[in-house]
Amino acid sequence: MKSTRAKVLHEIAGRSLIGHVLHAVQSVKPKELRVVIGASKDEVITHLSTTAPTAATVHQEVRGGTGHAVRIALETFTGSGAVLVCAGDTPLLRGATLEKLLASHNSSQSSATVLTTIMPEPSGYGRVIREEDESLAKIVEERDANQEEKETLEINSGVYIFDLDELRVALSQLSASNSQKEEYLTDVIAILKKSGKKVAAFSSHDFTEILGINDRSQLSTSSFIMNARICDALMRSGVTIVDPMSTWIDMTAEIDIDVRIEPGTAIKGKCKIGKSAVIGPRTTLIHCNVGSNAHILESHCDSSAIGANAVVGPYSHLRSGTVLAGNVKVGSFVEIKNSTVGESSKVPHLSYVGDATIGTESNIGAATVIVNYDGVEKHQTTIGDHVRIGSDSMLVAPVTIGDGAYTAAGSVITEDVPPGALGMGRAKQTNILGWVLKKRKGTKSAEAAAKKEGSK
Repeated sequence: MKSTRAKVLHEIAGRSLIGHVLHAVQSVKPKELRVVIGASKDEVITHLSTTAPTAATVHQEVRGGTGHAVRIALETFTGSGAVLVCAGDTPLLRGATLEKLLASHNSSQSSATVLTTIMPEPSGYGRVIREEDESLAKIVEERDANQEEKETLEINSGVYIFDLDELRVALSQLSASNSQKEEYLTDVIAILKKSGKKVAAFSSHDFTEILGINDRSQLSTSSFIMNARICDALMRSGVTIVDPMSTWIDMTAEIDIDVRIEPGTAIKGKCKIGKSAVIGPRTTLIHCNVGSNAHILESHCDSSAIGANAVVGPYSHLRSGTVLAGNVKVGSFVEIKNSTVGESSKVPHLSYVGDATIGTESNIGAATVIVNYDGVEKHQTTIGDHVRIGSDSMLVAPVTIGDGAYTAAGSVITEDVPPGALGMGRAKQTNILGWVLKKRKGTKSAEAAAKKEGSK
């Protein structure tokens, strides 16, 4: 992966690659988790501290191969039983598959069980070689395989379950006498077989589960597959997704029944969407809670709460800290940030609301701007219940508009407006007669004015 960021920290569907693998691993209820880290040690450790705080980390200072990685991971571990080994860049691996793999391993009483699959295009993967009776013979890395072995379509997933005691013995016998000069974990299978131990293979019917990621193209492919899984599961659970091909939903989202998701929509992060809400078209939600029957169309909403039956959009921008109560209307070209809008209030169009509290059933007229920043600090604006803010008003914070108050259109409000009062802050209009005829001679405006004067 050509990136300044560690490969396993790249994300699909709202979770890092290593996060997906660790999530799948939890399905088999491991008693202990160990993650072997190579490059970008500090970055990965920081990520794991929140993603998998119970996982112990082991630093592989020298890239000695997969066998070496497993060996150093076990150096300080004194337990026994079964050990599951997975690669950190296989985000499509399902927990259910790991459960089946473990069950197969236990029932066969094998020293090792390998997860395999049939790969239509196996290039880049180690090949699974079987005996004449179809039992597992060995695993050969592609770079060390002969032409006949390369034609095999059954590949090694990089996922294994070992008997820990048997694994320790086999690891001590690994050699780096291969093209990469590394200790291959795959060689453990041959070592166990040579010593008379039973090894087995469990095949997954879905080859996409073991797709690894080494570049941005493979990352995109895995993202597409994961998103298709998510959309399919949601639709089967009662969510309408009009166009899954243009809809992207993170697996961390919670979406209730009868929600309708229109084309061109992205639902990212920890979103929660209530029953019968309509999202989209062309809408992005990031870490948002949306109430039942709300409708959000052609808008961008981040870290906001949108109440039941609220309507947002088109072309609205809800920024972090926005809270809309039920039945609120936020219309075209409105931006709201760090503000609360009370029940049934309206900000219909062309307005900016920042660091404000708006009461119930108030109306914010078109082109209203809450002037919350003085160049140094942000200040709070409070608007009461049943308030009417006239179009093109400027509310210069800190300022309070009392319950039932009005502001006149075009006003600059710099002082509190008492309840029930009309706040007006504008200069008296003056008309200078004949100005166009004097100052704009020869223009079409002057011609039109002259005609009107002549008709009197």
